Amino acid sequence: MTATVNVYLDKQEYGKDKVRLLKVHKDTNVHRVDDLTIRCLLSGSSFTTSYTEASNKAVVATDSIKNTCYILAKSSKVVDTLELFAAELANHFLNTYGWVEGAHVTIIRHRWARMIIDGKEHNHSFWRDGDETRQTEIFIKRGPNCKGRRTIDLKSSIAGLLVLKTTGSSFEDFVRDEYTTLPETKDRILSTCVDSTWEFNIPAVDSANLLSTLGQIPFNNIYDSVRDVTCDIFAKDESASVQATLYKMAAKSINNWKWLERVSYALPNRHFFAVDLKYFRGTKNLQEHADVYQPLADPSGLITATVARSLGARL
Repeated sequence: MTATVNVYLDKQEYGKDKVRLLKVHKDTNVHRVDDLTIRCLLSGSSFTTSYTEASNKAVVATDSIKNTCYILAKSSKVVDTLELFAAELANHFLNTYGWVEGAHVTIIRHRWARMIIDGKEHNHSFWRDGDETRQTEIFIKRGPNCKGRRTIDLKSSIAGLLVLKTTGSSFEDFVRDEYTTLPETKDRILSTCVDSTWEFNIPAVDSANLLSTLGQIPFNNIYDSVRDVTCDIFAKDESASVQATLYKMAAKSINNWKWLERVSYALPNRHFFAVDLKYFRGTKNLQEHADVYQPLADPSGLITATVARSLGARL
């Protein structure tokens, strides 16, 4: 007979995922919309018995967590700033349920653009502007020695920003050995689907001052800036490699915003190969003659990196 091995609950989170919510801002005749997908997860030692002893005494129903998202969205003044709304939700769970030790909230905003009708932006009609999303993730915990204090881990991101340029990219002087078939190129199409994440440096704060403290950070401007920097450097850089272009993007955003601790990118290299047409009446379509390409989705290169602020340059 096999001996029983002693085990313990190492960590846990539970809550509601994929809460869909559309907030319509009607404060003026020009309406705005925030189309959100929300995940709220709670953690703490009081939930241990729900796993180990089948006791639900401390469990806040996930349906109640879902309802909270809608109730706070109705009264909140900060739904259009994902970081602040995520913080408001997380802090609510800590303030409402004294046994909750941590609240982990992730919000995804889906992109809608205003329709152009008769040459003007329409007041209340929109179209889905691609699969790109804006996201934020916050984890707020009670301070270890003071229940009124909050420690905050916060990061935001762009996901699914698809970009392409038809020139201004090369790839040369890489390792060549018996496994190499890829030719060097002085000019190529460069395309990637940008995922970028930036992490904030936020000190511990009192619960009562949490939103006002976070409200001093221009989150929406930072998002717009990181996106603009990504597109600007992608377009203008005479890229020697995806790695070199990535580093310039991340370093620029850290230098632009004192609140950013580190910036990460994941850039899959979406390949476009010139089609060899020499078999068809000697048609030239390689190197400087190339203008017909075959997109190749897989396999793809994947270039990732995190660029961090130096210790001496922190707040």
